[in-house]
Amino acid sequence: MTAIPMPEIALLLYDGAQAAAIHGLTDLFTVATRMARERGGPGGLRVSHWRLTGDAMACVHDSGPGPAHDPAIVIAPPSLAPLMPAADMRPLARWMTEAHARGAVLASVCAGAFLLAETGLLAGRPATTHWGYAGMLAGRFPEIRVDADRLVIDDGDLITAGGVMAWADLGLVLVERLLGPTIMLDTARFLLVDPPGRDQRSYRAFIPVLGHGDAAILKVQHGLQASGAVGTDLATMLALSGLEERTFLRRFRKATGMTPTEYCQQIRVANARAALELTRRSVGQIAFDVGYEDPSAFRKLFQRLTGLSPGAYRKRFGRPGSGT
Repeated sequence: MTAIPMPEIALLLYDGAQAAAIHGLTDLFTVATRMARERGGPGGLRVSHWRLTGDAMACVHDSGPGPAHDPAIVIAPPSLAPLMPAADMRPLARWMTEAHARGAVLASVCAGAFLLAETGLLAGRPATTHWGYAGMLAGRFPEIRVDADRLVIDDGDLITAGGVMAWADLGLVLVERLLGPTIMLDTARFLLVDPPGRDQRSYRAFIPVLGHGDAAILKVQHGLQASGAVGTDLATMLALSGLEERTFLRRFRKATGMTPTEYCQQIRVANARAALELTRRSVGQIAFDVGYEDPSAFRKLFQRLTGLSPGAYRKRFGRPGSGT
């Protein structure tokens, strides 16, 4: 009987690549292979590691040596180091592009999105990365539709995952694609990780843009931060800025990327998140404290910005005994 070839998943090793993600994905695919075989399925997954050696890519680890390499998936893992210069990314990006032309699916995790973006294949396509890198990715590659709220974006031949630890989510997405949902769930249960389906909104911190150089808008931002945006209306912001309304609204959006209303909502929800994490105050009391008299309206806004209800957020992120 002819053996059924195992789909090959290639992981790229580059300077600064996160070892935990590389080894974690390798372990996850090994577990998935074992789960598939325990259920009587054929084959499993072949995992290879690749490193640029001189001018050529070399395989430095292979879980299924023998058959010629033909990766079905190529993954650019995350990095905790500063981003590689674009010139250093290009040889890796060319190798990924060639694999894609042969039919491989390309994937990235966190900062690996920059390597994937260097291929040019993400132009006009949706992609995610760590929320802290989203602005940088969008600025360097404006043709990409960056959506940092989503933890995994599966766009068929291109798959991107968000935060540093999103490699587990990506791994399970790939297991489901290659071995089916039953094996994916078996693998998730064995590793005690959540199946894919989360998003990044509940983890994303509000980081105001302050280095824009517009002194009038910066003065307003400082005022909003000091007051928690509580009781601050447009008239107050106009008085702080010394600008007329139309000019203020235009310059505020240009400087911060948001309208004043959206900016105030971000500050209030950030303060509400801290209160849910650290205190026992009721959701209604927290809503009032951060500037909302209608708890129902606050709950809807909180859900929209974080992806969780206030109660679910406290359950996931609150300290033990922080209340309900």
